[in-house]
Amino acid sequence: MTTNVKRRDTDSRPSFVGRYAADDSRPAVGEALRDVAVRVLAPAVALFALILGLGFVIVGPLGGLKSENALSKTIAESRTSLWNSVTAVWSHIGNTEIIIGVCVVVVVAVWWRTKQWWYAVVPAIAIAVQASVFVAASAIVGRDRPDVDKLDPAPPTSSYPSGHVGASTALYLTLALMAQGIQRAWLRRLVTTVCVVVPFLVAFARLYRGMHHLSDIAVGALNGIVCALLAWNYLRRRPA
Repeated sequence: MTTNVKRRDTDSRPSFVGRYAADDSRPAVGEALRDVAVRVLAPAVALFALILGLGFVIVGPLGGLKSENALSKTIAESRTSLWNSVTAVWSHIGNTEIIIGVCVVVVVAVWWRTKQWWYAVVPAIAIAVQASVFVAASAIVGRDRPDVDKLDPAPPTSSYPSGHVGASTALYLTLALMAQGIQRAWLRRLVTTVCVVVPFLVAFARLYRGMHHLSDIAVGALNGIVCALLAWNYLRRRPA
């Protein structure tokens, strides 16, 4: 009776979210690399072209969306010492060293817990692809940052798209998907909520601290979402 209930629960999962639970067969390394090339890197080229095109439209025909500078100035004028301190923490969550550190810890922990390297590396694929798209697009578009006082050191990359938002979205959306395998309902809901909220905190902090325009943040989030979904779907799995 218990076995039948468990089988029904597994079969009732959405095929996309539960794809690694439905099929835990071990792929060959070559097979996994081929799937990364076909199911992640190839679509990522199309994503890069889209983000690059949007960037050229923003800095070209749209004249840099000057109205966004007005929004950034309005936000800058309403800054307080309390929110300066709070957003400093939120912004730091999206820093490269934090993203990589969290990713490494998760990959090692999941690999140790599940003994499934092909599942554990999903977050690493997500942030690696996101970073590649972001760095290339940022270097080519070269959009200036908002014309306000900046509360964070400006990295060498340009304002478009937001790398902090893209990286945090790619990582934590992937972790939210992985969290759906947690058996305890309260813990699953808690971890999922935290993972979904974190990118919003980073996005608000980057806008508040004058590091990005609103459209930079929106496109950064788009980059992170697509890369997370591509990474989650990278490996071919058999139907449940």
